[in-house]
Amino acid sequence: MAFTVEELLTKQIMGPARYLGNELGAVHKPWDTAQVRWVLTYPEIYEVGASNLGHIILYNILNAQPRQLCDRAYLPAPDLASKLRETKTPLFAVENRRSLQDFDILGFSLSYELGATNILEMLSLADIPLTWQERAASDITEIPLIFAGGQTATSNPEPYADFFDFIALGDGEELLPEIGLVLEEGKTAGLSREGLLLDLAQIPGVYVPQFYVMAEDGSVHPNRPDVPKRILRRVATPMPAYSIGLVPYVETVHDRLTIEIRRGCTRGCRFCQPGMLTRPARDVEPEKVVEAIEQGMRATGYHEFSLLSLSCSDYLALPAVGMEIKNRLKDENISLSLPSQRVDRFDENIANILGGTRQGGLTFAPEAGTQRMRDIVNKGLTNEELLRGVKTAFEQGWNKIKLYFMIGLPGETDVDVVGIAETVRWLQQQCQAQRRRPLNFNITISNFTPKPHTPFQWHSVSTAEFKRKQALLRQEFRWIKGVKVNFTDVRISAMEDFVGRGDRRLSAVLRRAWELGAGMDSWFDNLDRAFGAWEQAIAESELTWKYRQVENGEWNVFVGESLADNVSEHPIILQQNPPVQELASKISNPPPPTPPYQRGEKIPNPYNAPLPWDHLDTGIDKNWLVADLQRALEAAIVPDCSFDGCSHCGVCGVDFGHNVVIQPLPIPEFAGHFKPNSEKAQRMRVWYGKLGDMALLSHLDLVRLYDRAVRRASLPIAYTGGYHPMPRIMIANALSLGVTSEGEIVEFELTQPMDVEEFKQQLAAQLPSDIPVYGVEEVDLKAASATQALERAEYLLTLAVVDGGFAPLWQDWVEAVKNREEILWSHTTKSGRKQEVNLRDRLFELEVMEPQKHRESTEEEGVSTAVLRYVGSCRNDGTLLRPEHLVYMLEQVTGLEFQLLHAHRLRMMLNVY
Repeated sequence: MAFTVEELLTKQIMGPARYLGNELGAVHKPWDTAQVRWVLTYPEIYEVGASNLGHIILYNILNAQPRQLCDRAYLPAPDLASKLRETKTPLFAVENRRSLQDFDILGFSLSYELGATNILEMLSLADIPLTWQERAASDITEIPLIFAGGQTATSNPEPYADFFDFIALGDGEELLPEIGLVLEEGKTAGLSREGLLLDLAQIPGVYVPQFYVMAEDGSVHPNRPDVPKRILRRVATPMPAYSIGLVPYVETVHDRLTIEIRRGCTRGCRFCQPGMLTRPARDVEPEKVVEAIEQGMRATGYHEFSLLSLSCSDYLALPAVGMEIKNRLKDENISLSLPSQRVDRFDENIANILGGTRQGGLTFAPEAGTQRMRDIVNKGLTNEELLRGVKTAFEQGWNKIKLYFMIGLPGETDVDVVGIAETVRWLQQQCQAQRRRPLNFNITISNFTPKPHTPFQWHSVSTAEFKRKQALLRQEFRWIKGVKVNFTDVRISAMEDFVGRGDRRLSAVLRRAWELGAGMDSWFDNLDRAFGAWEQAIAESELTWKYRQVENGEWNVFVGESLADNVSEHPIILQQNPPVQELASKISNPPPPTPPYQRGEKIPNPYNAPLPWDHLDTGIDKNWLVADLQRALEAAIVPDCSFDGCSHCGVCGVDFGHNVVIQPLPIPEFAGHFKPNSEKAQRMRVWYGKLGDMALLSHLDLVRLYDRAVRRASLPIAYTGGYHPMPRIMIANALSLGVTSEGEIVEFELTQPMDVEEFKQQLAAQLPSDIPVYGVEEVDLKAASATQALERAEYLLTLAVVDGGFAPLWQDWVEAVKNREEILWSHTTKSGRKQEVNLRDRLFELEVMEPQKHRESTEEEGVSTAVLRYVGSCRNDGTLLRPEHLVYMLEQVTGLEFQLLHAHRLRMMLNVY
């Protein structure tokens, strides 16, 4: 029998607050008023999905549409997934708490190649057929339309084509509302599922795989005349205002306000798929950025914000925008973080907007260890610029910097690989100062995975070669101190390559890998199991030969007299030998296309063969990619077309627009970093409750909630001193997860006096309804805090016991506990020492309030329940009598087994002295 969602969301579930759907910014539209009901379904755990900017933006946009409703769903953690299966309860959307089957359309974000197994897991948990073929043949008439969007779906949807009714290509801000209107009209007209999909296929940016077939050579073509031969990628202008929304209770991966400042990148890094798939570049007007950040920080209560772009430093107004926000929010302990940025643009202005009391990490991505390799990949970064940026960071106070490098790039030699370690050593030597700790680095070495729609899409490196290069680097880094190096597992890289450039035959492989246990948790908890599942799935599909091509590095433009062959014999051949120019000539003047190849056969000039993603019109001319590959072989740089003229990639025009670049603005004078105000002028003591769903909020989540509520209320909170100043908010005692209360106490110390009633109103207005404020009083600053004065607490416990046919004697059991002088309880301290405690010394009052009896299926045996009230120790030195302690005491004196159904804290008692 299926359970209700409320029955499943208990304290026994890890992180139950993930699934409550009542965060600040959650939208609850009446179900019956919506014509089209969406679920944006993120195939990762809540902490990842709820902080994804695209997820938040599209959720807000869809809920802004009339007659449309948008809910959310996330991949449940393994414990909840097991409960859903055990109880045969379908996966639900978090706000309406309805099964995913009840909605009209489910949208999945597919952001990386191996994420499809999580999507299959969610569809399975929702009892929805996994493929469009199964859904079309199903007896169930009301099955939601299933679609995917995101970078991987836009890049090459073919490996996932069987699982989706349609794919949304490119930006979704304008595309999804158009889809919603077509669905609304189709529902009103009573169109069939196929009729709806045919109407959707007419929308630019919508790809319906069932209306296309794969040819022998892997290319894809329409199977009917009324759908487009090539599907256009959609492009939209960023809208920062829609970034302000969900504020999760739990700590998420990106626990901050994120505002997009620039979409698209024209740097032209030849390995970078996002840089190719998001052209043209579109800057957001600085005024809109500043307005969104200022409004967003006050509306959400975050203490940190991030400016997002593929290359934040290429937003030329960044120093001015960052400084303006820094100055406006100077007194609010706000910090700015940036994703990986261009080291050549890092200067004192950017250092000032990033620094302060909450100075965050700093990440640069040189990508390669030698100048020659950086030129091959068109990084546009010189050694001098790299040193200048790192040295600036060191001089501005950073002692640790993250650096990202790749190995396995086309044309790479052992000299280039070792160059990574040499570059790090050189940077350390150049960044030294007296009375300063040496500069440390966290280094990530990734294995280059070629991506569709990039000049390097025809290249592969064998896993054996990756392992050899990793070993070479490990040996080099052994002699460099102050460096932590992380390597990407070559097996994951091989699987990403195999799936990312695959065709429709891989749908069966993906499904079988999921059936064998490959999924999100497997990659991180048991990599061997996950990889074994993938290898078995490949073997069963008879595509082992295709995977071996990837594993052996055979999908490579350098065939026959190839550069790859020459480099293996002559490690520095690219720097001096003529064959490089000869190969470049071959690419410039390719022979006619070859016929479809047979299994295992090497393809001459593979850049000329059809590719599974050729039917997607991303705006990038395929001939331009080939030409840029030639430039890579010549180590020729292509300037950034946002600033240095057009590179003729083919994007700019009617369909995709043109680059929009905001010129630099005057930088406001730096007003200085935040200085915490530690002066205490007033202390407010607040009595509040923790009811309903809020009982499933952990203590740390509650601390975070109060911090953000104080910020939103603009209360003049005092701060602690030290390197990381914290607001002086003191919760008297941590309440156990799942316990409700109407007797909690929290204290706030303020820098300036406030009227008590005004303080109460401002605070209560920013708290959830299930955290009511019962009373506020001013407390002398010299008096003991509630944390220090806390002595006792009063609880109501609802208990159950199986009566086994006897008459329950609750009053007698309570008296037996009270008559005992000693009830010992053994526990292990944090230091690992075993300790015995007399719980009876901690019990002061105990009485039966409401004895009840509930019969089950037989007359002989039933379940008896009772509500007990007790007063016990509740001191913050560890002298506590918790509800579970009282259950233990009853079991010791009766020999029976009791179940704690619910605990409610009535009040906490302070020893005022």
